Amino acid sequence: MDAGQGLSTSEVQSIRESLAAGRKPRVVFTASAGQIAGQVGQVIELTDPEVSDEFVVVRFGRDELPFSPADLAVAPKGVTRRVVEPKPEPEPEPPAVAAPEFVLDTPRVPAQRQEEPKVEQTEKPPARRAVKAVKPKGPAGLTVTLAYADGEWTVAAQQGSKALAKPYVVKPAEALKMVALVDVPGVQEAVEQILGIERAEAEQQAEKLRAELAEIEARLAELREAR
Repeated sequence: MDAGQGLSTSEVQSIRESLAAGRKPRVVFTASAGQIAGQVGQVIELTDPEVSDEFVVVRFGRDELPFSPADLAVAPKGVTRRVVEPKPEPEPEPPAVAAPEFVLDTPRVPAQRQEEPKVEQTEKPPARRAVKAVKPKGPAGLTVTLAYADGEWTVAAQQGSKALAKPYVVKPAEALKMVALVDVPGVQEAVEQILGIERAEAEQQAEKLRAELAEIEARLAELREAR
């Protein structure tokens, strides 16, 4: 079984389709997975690959741990989970029986208690892989736009691709206050120039209306005197 190559993009897609169909495909751990290389597990979930590189969740024994595609390969058909059996410990040899000693006037020495051999566990369980901390994504950027077109000032607000406020009309004085907060050379001068042009046009229109109103009042006075 070749477990040296990780999952390809097409194999990840095939696993995703199998999970959608209710199946849990088997995979084998590659050499990059560490000491569990060659073992077989079942894929139970695919998380978001944009959040973490380890988005393939594999059930191995009682553990459900995330791995990257490079740590896994598609298990060949007919392969079942290989369980590592502990090596049998050698049986302790029976203590040798000493021949009886015949002595005269020699006190008996109590036989030393023989310690039982300690059995050490040589096989270690697979170490848990540390799950990488997922950095939460920050909020989308906020954009506030002050625009001038066709004699009107408008303000709009947008966060990311979502429009928070559609363009609405504001007074020229309010627009000038907003621009005053932006300490950028040339911006406030441009706004004041636009307002000056609008002010001059408004004064000309007012003078024209006053002249027309004076003519109408004079005409009205003549009509009143003709009674």
